[in-house]
Amino acid sequence: MKRIVYTVLQLTWGLPQTLLGLILYLKNLRRSHETYLSCINTRWKSGGGISLGLFIFTPDAKTPNYEKIRVHEYGHTIQSLILGPLYLPFIGIISYIWANLPYFKRLRKEKRIPYTACFVEAWASRLGEWVTGEKAI
Repeated sequence: MKRIVYTVLQLTWGLPQTLLGLILYLKNLRRSHETYLSCINTRWKSGGGISLGLFIFTPDAKTPNYEKIRVHEYGHTIQSLILGPLYLPFIGIISYIWANLPYFKRLRKEKRIPYTACFVEAWASRLGEWVTGEKAI
């Protein structure tokens, strides 16, 4: 029952990000896919992860901390359920900038600031741990 409610909510309330996730899923169709809890997890070539509604994209299982990254990305799917169409402008943009802007990459490296120092990332990790019972990055 929980899986059905999760899926229906991602396909309605979380539709904008789920549609983007579907496009990314189709672009990575040849990659390995699995169901993780209630979402579709694609293992792609990138060393990082991304979460778009019903879809999460994580690095290969050989990547250090793979399981923790997966839990973190699942936490983002819970944010999608909470925020619905506000997920992309608030969580998505902030997360993308924090992860990819050279200034923040350099700041994290030089000052040894954890990735979860950004509030949206810390929230995703906490939600992922709370829902899955596993440790997040």
